[in-house]
Amino acid sequence: MLIETETTPNPATLKFLPGRTVMEMGTRDFASPEEAEASPLAEAIFSLGDVTGVFFGHNFISVTSGPGADWSVLKADVLSVLLDHFSADMPLFRAATAAGIAVPPEDADWPSNPEDADIVAQIKELIETRVRPAVANDGGDIVYRGFDKGVVYLQMQGACSGCPSSSATLKHGIESLLKHYVPEVTEVRAA
Repeated sequence: MLIETETTPNPATLKFLPGRTVMEMGTRDFASPEEAEASPLAEAIFSLGDVTGVFFGHNFISVTSGPGADWSVLKADVLSVLLDHFSADMPLFRAATAAGIAVPPEDADWPSNPEDADIVAQIKELIETRVRPAVANDGGDIVYRGFDKGVVYLQMQGACSGCPSSSATLKHGIESLLKHYVPEVTEVRAA
């Protein structure tokens, strides 16, 4: 089995491509060893030390290292864990935690105003078709969290969370795109 690696705009994060589907639907972000207990794979990666984040996308895994970590050593260890996991065809999640592990419901944080339903639908479609594929190429994901009085709230995950260029991506890239197509949008903020 060959696992390819790619750099991401976040220098602390590498993207690992196992050449197979990782998540059938949705994504999953693990920001701590405690969260990783739901997944034997994420738990094994965190157990290597120097890991501060693991993210499962459709066909990739992004791993974020801690400050001062040496990727030349950590990369080989992560590859070994991934090879063992996928070669043994182990489950991605523990059976007891498999339900409800995908991205939380999109509107979990902010209820939408029913009068804004058309605007919200336009925003979600643009995020799904234009933004998420580009962000996935960089080893991350972006999740719609709400729309209130012209402000769109988005959550960055994976390589995008904590990336030095994430605020520029939100303000100059995503905000410009949404403002162009949806005039009611006045600002984009990280949730």
